[in-house]
Amino acid sequence: MKDPTDGKRTLGLHRPALLAAASAAMVTAYFLLPLHLLGPHRPLLSWLLFVAGLALVAVGLLVQIQYVLTDRTGTTPAWMIAGLMCLTILLFAAAYFVLARQRGEFIGLRTRVDALYFTVVTLATVGYGDISPSGQTARVLTLLQLLYSFVFLTAGATTLSRLLRVRIARHGREAAGRPES
Repeated sequence: MKDPTDGKRTLGLHRPALLAAASAAMVTAYFLLPLHLLGPHRPLLSWLLFVAGLALVAVGLLVQIQYVLTDRTGTTPAWMIAGLMCLTILLFAAAYFVLARQRGEFIGLRTRVDALYFTVVTLATVGYGDISPSGQTARVLTLLQLLYSFVFLTAGATTLSRLLRVRIARHGREAAGRPES
């Protein structure tokens, strides 16, 4: 079934441009948010915000995955999943940056760029060793990122690839003038 929103503009922008703008806004917010207000002097608030952010992203991902699996029309799960994956990376980077302000938690993590770099390197399971979690809390947070990524980001990426395969096959059938099966 053809998605009725295919090819439509959202807020005057094509969806890729909207995703790029949203991602740029999220990255800008990451670099501008007053993260110094969080950390060891407000541990409960820090953890509550982090866990709430991850929970909201997880729910958002699960809803979008459900839309793909049920072939729900009128939705844009591919763009939402990509945006939520970007937000996940930034949430973990912010948590690492805040946690690195505690003595003994990280070796080599000093800036927001370091935190973002460490998050992506961890996500890719590359692990160059130039930044490493040395404290117990940092190690637990890194394990949490690995588990969260394994469950939610892998499910999101798998769903995106499934959606892409279905749409490519659908486009091929339509281009050949064959009815959809």
